[in-house]
Amino acid sequence: MTTAISTLRTGHVGLNVTDLDRSLAFYRDALDFRVLGEGKEQDRRFAFLGQDGELVLTLWQQADGVYAPTAAGLHHLAFSAGTIEQVRAYEARLRDLGVAFAYEGVVAHREGAASGGIFFHDPDGTRLEISVPAGAEGAPAPVESAPTCGFF
Repeated sequence: MTTAISTLRTGHVGLNVTDLDRSLAFYRDALDFRVLGEGKEQDRRFAFLGQDGELVLTLWQQADGVYAPTAAGLHHLAFSAGTIEQVRAYEARLRDLGVAFAYEGVVAHREGAASGGIFFHDPDGTRLEISVPAGAEGAPAPVESAPTCGFF
């Protein structure tokens, strides 16, 4: 007898952070996430973040150092926007907040691609992306031999 298996999709992503208050401010102010739940015990702090009531991200204050790009685990976290104009609006907001970008402005996912977006870092150095599947035509591709979201 065969059991039917449904298609999986990402439910939410959990990130270890060094300072929950700082990370909460970043994800709230920069990316419009809202706190859906929070643990406030001094040695067990965490927050569930979402949009439109749906859990998207959990933050766990248990890291003792910043993100290490060469360590196994999370490579980057990508969010999808509806339009390239929305990506550019996030870019402007992030610049106003002094956020560090991996590349200058909107970039294509690869040379000649219609898809693309912005790449930046959270307060602990985790690489983030906001992109769209189309609308980035003509944007530069900063890496010729690999996908833009690839090696760093």
